[in-house]
Amino acid sequence: MPAEIISGNETTAKLEQRFAAAAANPARSLWLVLIGHGTFDGREAKFSAEGPDFDAKQLAGWIKPLKQEVAIIHTASTSGGFLKGLSGKNRVVITSTKSPDEVFYARFGEYFAEAIGGLPEADQDQDKQVSLLEAFRYASKATATFYENDGRLATEHALLEDNGDGIGTRSEVFTADAPAPAGMAVDGARAAQLVLVLSAEEQQLTDAQRSTRDALERELKTLKDQRSKLKEDDYYTKLESLLRKLGEVYAKKS
Repeated sequence: MPAEIISGNETTAKLEQRFAAAAANPARSLWLVLIGHGTFDGREAKFSAEGPDFDAKQLAGWIKPLKQEVAIIHTASTSGGFLKGLSGKNRVVITSTKSPDEVFYARFGEYFAEAIGGLPEADQDQDKQVSLLEAFRYASKATATFYENDGRLATEHALLEDNGDGIGTRSEVFTADAPAPAGMAVDGARAAQLVLVLSAEEQQLTDAQRSTRDALERELKTLKDQRSKLKEDDYYTKLESLLRKLGEVYAKKS
């Protein structure tokens, strides 16, 4: 779906109409980036639009009919109040704040915008592209550094949620390379696969090939997390099968 900037006095109405059109024509994953300011009256967090302001419940209602994957990057203050209401299956939600109580101007979005376009410093795995997870981690660290250098108490703490449990994760958690506790779903797996600007190598794959590859990589991660529960022969048999399937995907590059 092509990029579109929605603004003006009827921003809210135009946004609702845009989602309705997207629901009627499912395509590749849809990204929504909210840039601006938020408010919180002690009950509901709202995004300040040039038309009527809207809250998480309204936005969730517009998105509900969509069948495609949706990534929502809410860069405004109080954005943490939107996270739980927007989370769900096939959703990646990133907010600049951890709660609606963080009402001051949020700088996270500035650093995120720099990173997601392919900033080399944000490319942690050196694959010549920047994923949503990498941009989130880079922007979170840059935001924290800003407050530290300015000698100020941080008034924003970004969250990422992509497993559908409605509980966001701070960037510090992703610095620890350890398996998740048994029975606990962790965030970051899908965000690590979504990229705005594809590398030259990634562009050689079709959408279908990337989808298959991503699903296999998620299976591979799940298998590795379950290694302690499996017999050694079973583990390596399943590992070999998945690696062979991944090899077949790359062997069919267009």
